[in-house]
Amino acid sequence: MLQKNLKMITRYFKNLNEIMLPRKVLIIYGARRVGKTTLLNELLKKCNLKYKIDSGDNIRIQQILGSRDFNQILEYASGYDLIAIDEAQQIHGIGMGLKILVDNLPDLKIIATGSSSFDLSQNIGEPLTGRKKVITLLPISQNELLSIYNKFELREKLNEYLVFGSYPEILTTKNKKDKIEILDELVNSYLLKDILILEKVKSPKLLMDLLKLLAFQVGNILSINELACQLSVNVRTIARYLDLLEKTFVIFNIRSYSQNLRKEIAKKSKYYFWDNGVRNAIIMQFNDIDNRNDIGALWENFIIYERIKKTSYQRIFCNRYFWRNYNQQEIDMIEVHDSIMYAYEIKWQKGKASLPSDFIKHYSKIDYSIINKKNYMDFII
Repeated sequence: MLQKNLKMITRYFKNLNEIMLPRKVLIIYGARRVGKTTLLNELLKKCNLKYKIDSGDNIRIQQILGSRDFNQILEYASGYDLIAIDEAQQIHGIGMGLKILVDNLPDLKIIATGSSSFDLSQNIGEPLTGRKKVITLLPISQNELLSIYNKFELREKLNEYLVFGSYPEILTTKNKKDKIEILDELVNSYLLKDILILEKVKSPKLLMDLLKLLAFQVGNILSINELACQLSVNVRTIARYLDLLEKTFVIFNIRSYSQNLRKEIAKKSKYYFWDNGVRNAIIMQFNDIDNRNDIGALWENFIIYERIKKTSYQRIFCNRYFWRNYNQQEIDMIEVHDSIMYAYEIKWQKGKASLPSDFIKHYSKIDYSIINKKNYMDFII
């Protein structure tokens, strides 16, 4: 199959100009190397506005926008129609600086990107209340890939997505060794950079040990107490590290569904990675899917994060859970839309399954489906 040009891929947020609102800062969150800067540059190339783009890594920009000096900040933006700040999470107090611009220059368009939601949100949350529009850019979705591949071609390349994920640079790299090097650099030099630098994490080794533990237990039901016990550290430390990993777009969790029935498992989570390539890079396992014993975990991880991308981009609002009781009956994923439950069993191989009997006894209005490699396209695209 011919390698196609990544520039031909239509990203969901391709028209940023249509998303920008009067008197609101457009905040673009997303992991490093996920395409935020590319998206921003595409907007700037097409727009007819007089613009300025700067980076939060620039010490001078940090001094200006973090100063709270009205005169200095307004002078910085004077004469421009659009101001764009890339990696804005590096600027301490950026929220107040952006508020000064919004309140005093109502016709000015402002975009700020951030590779970590935790630091940027802490800086902008209160100052920009009612003054921001937030979007999150994720690794390229299967739906976005339809702009260059048809569904048959996507199925043909499924092995690559399950093993190497869908970061932009990975999709345009042909050689397996080069893909592995890129993912290794992505994990060690980029995704964890915000945590290690901005949060001054005292034990990078513990952070990586936690990631490896999560990678080996994708889709398993875990509690913070169990993780703390396995790593011989206190619960508060594990809770903090998990929170940081979620806020830097490395992992996400799904909570258990419970109405406090005695036999249901509550206060536990399943942890997933936002990209299979990142997960595999953490444990350095890049074998083809025919030569590995974790295909079930890879498949579940892939299906769930692609489903989240679909529902997020298509504005399908729902709550998402898993369910399990002490009789070992389990449902992989439940989505609740308008008080109606949609239960899903995620299987790599086509097979029969049915709703657990204990679940049926206590819950009604249930739509049940099995998601496998024969029918997954309709679920995630």
